[in-house]
Amino acid sequence: MPSHLPSSVLFCCDHNAVRSPMAEGLMKKLYGQDVYVQSAGVRNDLDIDGFAISVCKELGVELSRHRARSFDEMQAWGDDLSGFDLVVALSPASQRRALELTRVFHLEVEYWQVLDPTGLGSRREDRLSAYRQTRDQILQRMLQRFGPATSEAK
Repeated sequence: MPSHLPSSVLFCCDHNAVRSPMAEGLMKKLYGQDVYVQSAGVRNDLDIDGFAISVCKELGVELSRHRARSFDEMQAWGDDLSGFDLVVALSPASQRRALELTRVFHLEVEYWQVLDPTGLGSRREDRLSAYRQTRDQILQRMLQRFGPATSEAK
């Protein structure tokens, strides 16, 4: 059964280059202006992944302008974690980092186990298939957790 829609969500993963940008884009597409959404990574050492851009574009989600950022950069820019209602970690490392950073706040941190598609498949179509699987896992978890889309851009 879906829970209420939080007013702000932070998605996080290892590099903020694949899973968390996918989740940020999908959340914005499904729930529009109803939720403030951001994403971050444990590290910021990679650019947005081209396969992530491609598979999200198939659903009308634009990721090409996404700029990866880390938790540290996020805080330096004034986006304090205490300002979010919910942090959704999409990797074990990001879950550990989120729990470490939020231990002094009353903040909900959830872990969604989704496939890390990087490095899977040797042919382009196989790689795209792995990325689609990750995208679809995130989408399914989002709909289960937050309910039907509220945005007009469904």
